[in-house]
Amino acid sequence: MKRLLTAAVGVPIVLAALFYLPGVAFFLFIAVFFDWAALEYVEITRPHAPHAPLAALLGFVPLAAAVLAWVLSPGTPAQPPPPAFLTPSLALLAAGLLATVGLGTLVLFARVPLPETLASLGILGFGIPYFALPIASLSLLQRIDPWLVFLLMAIVWLGDTAAYYAGSRLGKHRMAPTISPKKSWEGAVAGLVTSVLSAAVWSYCRLGHLSAGLLVLAALTAVASQVGDLVESMIKRGAGVKDSGRVLPGHGGVLDRIDAMLFAAPVLLAGVLLGVVP
Repeated sequence: MKRLLTAAVGVPIVLAALFYLPGVAFFLFIAVFFDWAALEYVEITRPHAPHAPLAALLGFVPLAAAVLAWVLSPGTPAQPPPPAFLTPSLALLAAGLLATVGLGTLVLFARVPLPETLASLGILGFGIPYFALPIASLSLLQRIDPWLVFLLMAIVWLGDTAAYYAGSRLGKHRMAPTISPKKSWEGAVAGLVTSVLSAAVWSYCRLGHLSAGLLVLAALTAVASQVGDLVESMIKRGAGVKDSGRVLPGHGGVLDRIDAMLFAAPVLLAGVLLGVVP
């Protein structure tokens, strides 16, 4: 019941932001939300590197997301094109420098104890793209068409709900017992089917026909969302915690609620940029 009540309050807020906030404001809205999840990630992983400057992640994530969104976004009156020197190649080089020289220098000058250095680099190196890429993906999808984000939410959230209830009642074959004991293959299949069906409804309503390419993209996005859920469970299980937080009744923390979206959003964006969605 708590799970449904939280969704009943949260979903209208997210939909209002999606359809009524302009591009920059929507970016800030999701950046704050995802940075909260990044804070939970930092708290989960901190015991493995207690002396590392993990809080720097909270600044790196929105900065990296803003650069990604700026480079990928088409120029519009509301979103001017990036400077001529900021080419995709240069942005890729800058990202590589941040992930190597930047993080290495940060950990070095923070005087992190040697036994914690590898964990520090891993936590920061994985954490930045883990949160920045989906922020940029959601921002760009909203600028292209807010209904694409609505499609993403339908694929992820309806699929997750179907997997949860089908798995609770019908699940017999455990999917990843050491990582997430309650997840079953029966629930995963139910979630996948529900996600594809939701995309089919979206296709009829928005495109006027059933797009086979969209259904394939929806299936890939649904698989990515389930993998994202399992990866977050793997991180929590490795850290010995059950939930990332307690801010959302019935769901745990913010990271627990958006874990599937972290992997699903970039996959859907990739399909859109490749022209899979007509």
